[in-house]
Order: sequence, then structure tokens, then C-alpha cells
Amino acid sequence: MADRVYLDWNATTPIRPEAKAAMAAAWELCGNPSSVHAEGRQARRLIEEARSAIAAAVGGRAQDVVFASGGTEANALALTPGVRRGGGAAVQRLLVSAIEHASVLSGGRFAAEAIETVAVTPSGVLDLDDLRGKLADGPPALVSVMLANNETGALQPVREAAEIVHAASGLLHVDAIQAFGKIPFDLGSLQADMVTLSAHKIGGPKGVGAMVLVEGVERLEPLLRGGGQELGRRAGTENVAGIAAFGAATKAAMAGLATDAVRLQALRDRLEVGLREVDGIIVFSDGVPRLPNTTLFTAPGLKAETAVIGFDLAGIAVSSGSACSSGKVQPSHVLAAMGFRPDLAQGAVRLSLGWSTSTTDIDLAVKAWLKLANTLLRVGRNTA
Repeated sequence: MADRVYLDWNATTPIRPEAKAAMAAAWELCGNPSSVHAEGRQARRLIEEARSAIAAAVGGRAQDVVFASGGTEANALALTPGVRRGGGAAVQRLLVSAIEHASVLSGGRFAAEAIETVAVTPSGVLDLDDLRGKLADGPPALVSVMLANNETGALQPVREAAEIVHAASGLLHVDAIQAFGKIPFDLGSLQADMVTLSAHKIGGPKGVGAMVLVEGVERLEPLLRGGGQELGRRAGTENVAGIAAFGAATKAAMAGLATDAVRLQALRDRLEVGLREVDGIIVFSDGVPRLPNTTLFTAPGLKAETAVIGFDLAGIAVSSGSACSSGKVQPSHVLAAMGFRPDLAQGAVRLSLGWSTSTTDIDLAVKAWLKLANTLLRVGRNTA
């Protein structure tokens, strides 16, 4: 695949060398991490080192990190009716923003009648007035808001939402899966009560995720019951190799966070200048703060499926939106919530960059796009 350009980093990332090495080392151990003998303690040590690394990355406590099989399970675990913090009121309903990942929109273990959707603005940002109004009209709620949208990259006003939620005696869950490793944040700056993360978005392996709680969160009911692993919050023998790799990827991502963010934003801006050489280009959420690596765009008459295939044939890997929804012939729910017409939403193409993306990669992507646009669109080149 050396002759291809990978621009689908929001779907998944290549595994980092540090993570691969950590997995290989873990595979050499035979002990069950719940065993008390030396072999078991060796495996346990790898898990606890990873737990500490992830806790440090988000400003939490190691004992409040719960490992899961991925971001979807971590989100489902967080969405628990009756959860509370510090002896406060237990939540009785769930409010989710209209642009959340499918694993949050499904509502976890809340009954369908206990779930409400909070609107977003045309820029793809949470409507705080709608949130405030919905919280005022009912019992205490758990509110779930992603830190960064996986399709548009738009950053959400999580800190402001937290103030509104806590004033209404509610709790805030933040799906930070797409933002982790791309922008700096911690539990204190977000004022979140629960944050969820995923390894394969930062250079770790697929199939490993985590939820990080704030001290004092109580009554979190496990999805899986059994041997009492993860302090009784998630049963099942831990994925030692995956967790060790998650910890190694986290350390690597945090070490390069500041420099990568600046470099990727410059590359993204270069990409968008190139895309706009075609008249009529729409870059979604370009008027609000976004992840430094993400561009979601369309043009009148563009069909995303055809464009993705065209890019692929040109050796460029891109997507038509969330990887969890690709292959489904339907408009993005994110763009629908932002108020875009179905014909525009169906033409949205996402390019997302990562730590190995180069200027050459961006220039090749722009070259492929200009060729595709001449073939697929009845629009002119922008010579202004």
C-alpha cells in the first residue's frame, strides 16, 4: 500500500510502532491478570501501566478508568439510568445531541420514551438554548455531547453545556473518541462526569476502548456481569495486549499532540484551498472551530459514493462520512440535523489527516479531486 495515500484517519489509524511493540511484549506473557502468581502479576502490571497513562492523559484517576471492547461499548456503559454523582439526584432520562455517534443515539440502557434529542445549529454546534429548555422541562438528566464531531470535525461547547447540565442537577457524558489525541483537553477543562475513548483512533489496535469517570460517580451498572474485573464495572478477562498497546499509543499521541495539531491544520488549510479551485464547494462547519485534521465537503451535483470510488481508483483513501455508516445509502444524520438538503448531504466526502500525512499527499489528493470534478460535476474552475 506504499503507493497509496491514506486520508481516512477519522475512521481508523495505522497502528503506531510503540503500540505494536507493546502488543508483541504482552503476547509473550501467559498469565491471567486476575491471577495472584508472578505470571498473573506481570500481566496485571501492563494493564495498570496503561490505565495510569490514559488517566494522566485526561486528568483523571487511574482507578476511575474502565476498559472495554471499544468506544461503542464504553458509550453504552456510560449511558446508565440511575447513575449519580456525590450522592446527588439519580438521572432518570437521557438527552443526546442530534449529531452524536450511533452508539450514543441508540440510548444505551435508557428506554426509548426517556430519550430526547437536542438540536444543533446550521454550523453543526450544539444549540445551548435548546439544551437549557429541555433540561428545565423534566427530572434530572444524563446529557451526552461529543467533544468533536466525527464527520464535520466541529468542536462542541462542552464546558458551557456542562455548566447548564450541572445547574439542572444533571450529569454530562462526553464522547471524546474523535478528539482524543488531536486536541488538548482534560476532565477539569470539560467539567464532564464521564468521558469515553477508543484506542484505534490514536494509533492503537481496534477492539479496545475506555470510559473515565470523575471521582464520586456512583451506581454505574455494568453491561457484563461475571468475575468482577475492572472493580466490578466490566466483567471478563481483560484484553492484556490490546490494553497495553492502548497505553503505549496514548503516550505517543500525547507526546506529539502540540506539534501535530499545528502541522495538520496547515495541511488541512492547504487541502481546502485546493478543493475550492472548483466553483460551488461547500466545506461543512468551516465557520466554527474544528479538529485540525478534518474536512467534510461537497459540491452541487456530487455523489459521494461515486467520488469515493473515484478517489480510491486514483490511489487515495477517503470516506463518505462516518465509517460506521459507510455503505448505507442514506444521507448523513449529522448534515440532516444541520439542515442541509438530502441531495447535498448525500454528496458529502470526508478527508481526514494524521501524523504521517505529508504535503505530497495533500497535493495528490487535490490533483485527484480536480480531475474527478471535471468528470463528475458540471461546474467551472474558480479562477478568482
